[in-house]
Amino acid sequence: MLVRPPGFEPGSSAWQADVLTKLDDGRPRQSTFTDTLKINPTKIKQNIINTLITLKSNGKSDNTIKTISYKLRQIAQNCNLDNPDEVKQYIANATHHRTKKPLDNATKHKFTVAYDHYCKIIGIQWTKPIYRVVEKTPLIPSTENVDAIINHASNKYITIFSIMKETGIAPKELSDIAQKDIDTEKGIIRVKGVKGHDSGSYKLKPHTAEMLRIYIHKHPQENPFPNPHAMSQIWVDTRRRAIKKLCKPELEKIELRNLRNYSAATYYKSLPIRDPIAVMRHLRHKKLESTMHYIRAIVLDYEEDDQWISRTSTTLEEDAKLIENGFQYVTERDGTKLFRKRK
Repeated sequence: MLVRPPGFEPGSSAWQADVLTKLDDGRPRQSTFTDTLKINPTKIKQNIINTLITLKSNGKSDNTIKTISYKLRQIAQNCNLDNPDEVKQYIANATHHRTKKPLDNATKHKFTVAYDHYCKIIGIQWTKPIYRVVEKTPLIPSTENVDAIINHASNKYITIFSIMKETGIAPKELSDIAQKDIDTEKGIIRVKGVKGHDSGSYKLKPHTAEMLRIYIHKHPQENPFPNPHAMSQIWVDTRRRAIKKLCKPELEKIELRNLRNYSAATYYKSLPIRDPIAVMRHLRHKKLESTMHYIRAIVLDYEEDDQWISRTSTTLEEDAKLIENGFQYVTERDGTKLFRKRK
């Protein structure tokens, strides 16, 4: 159930003012949105506002609403938003505003999704065109390249990026974590899922947990982590420094979201048995198909399967120390436990 603050009910001035920000998100443009509408500016603008208000009341995230707002405004600046045939024609022939090249099917699909929301809410009949989107193979960066970028960050962001690298937490999920979700003594963070992810908890490795403890000491506010936009911008700046210092232009391809891909691949390769279900739980996916999208991109070196370090243990203290160092339990014989981890 959506919980709204007092005075923020649908249709209230506060609610509408918030939605209006989605119509003016700071993107540079030479004229106002209303000035560039092709027909009936007042009606079209109000219809877009009503669409965004309804989507917000239905629980859509602010990022989703902002994206839909931007797509609807772009359509409205080029054709009559209330004429489905004109809209179909515009989407089919639209070009990128900078390169002037035709839009790819993935972008056209996003336009049709945004307009479909508009039609359903305003009451316009249309048949949504289908644009086949080829699912790209996720980029899984190497440990060397990920560390090359992270090591050029400030201490604050080394902690942030290291947590994301280890757990695969999305920027929005990390930003939403509150003090009550963090156990610095045990190195555990609890995550509320976004974008359809389940919620879950992660126990950090000792070194990462220690970085988190120091971070929380320096940032005692209720929500200690920055917003997703700030994280993304700092990642771009840090990556630029790493590229310049190391002369590694290939780092330019690695985006902040690729840390999630990296985490999935690293976790998968660390398992004694290749287990997609375990990776599904690690990424908090609700469907195995989503997990397989990541796994298909993992390049497996099966020689790794023969390269192990083994250790034995006879006490609980030894068990704990081995587990903290990445060893996994295999079997027990005559009171002695056997652990192993990949080289």
